[in-house]
Amino acid sequence: MVDPKALFSFSYGLYVVGTEFEGKLNAQVADAVMQLTSSPVCLAACLNKANYTAELLAKGGRFSISVLSEDAPMPFIGVFGFRSGRVFDKFANVAPDAWHKSDGVPVVTAHSVAAVEAEVVKVEDVETHMLFIGRVTSASVLSEARPLTYADYHKVKKGKSPANAPSVIFNSVS
Repeated sequence: MVDPKALFSFSYGLYVVGTEFEGKLNAQVADAVMQLTSSPVCLAACLNKANYTAELLAKGGRFSISVLSEDAPMPFIGVFGFRSGRVFDKFANVAPDAWHKSDGVPVVTAHSVAAVEAEVVKVEDVETHMLFIGRVTSASVLSEARPLTYADYHKVKKGKSPANAPSVIFNSVS
């Protein structure tokens, strides 16, 4: 038996993972992101295979990770988290000063405490998801705000996980 409350005790952040392939930009909210090594600095992002961001990232090989701040409003999070980039241009209605392209990939700067860019060095198949391991090529602090934790996203902002998220099981935790 798997008790979702046990899994919910893990510490998670909330991030926007962005990528580009052949001029197509996309980004999605993710919680399964972590630093793996310090020399060289490598990190991993785990994305559902069915997500458009995962498809583009598998082809493009570069991605950004923006660490969302506690003040990130739900409508802003929703732009990147609740609709597919296959049918909705996620950057069309985001203010031009809220993001920029760096080495071709979109980097979300609004409501973010830090931004990291990485080049994929390995991809692992993890059942329904793909684990993208990347070597960090750039990292910067954007604000001194506190990062948004996944627990606060649920408890304070009353957010839910989309069906493709690895943390969808947390929707049942009260």
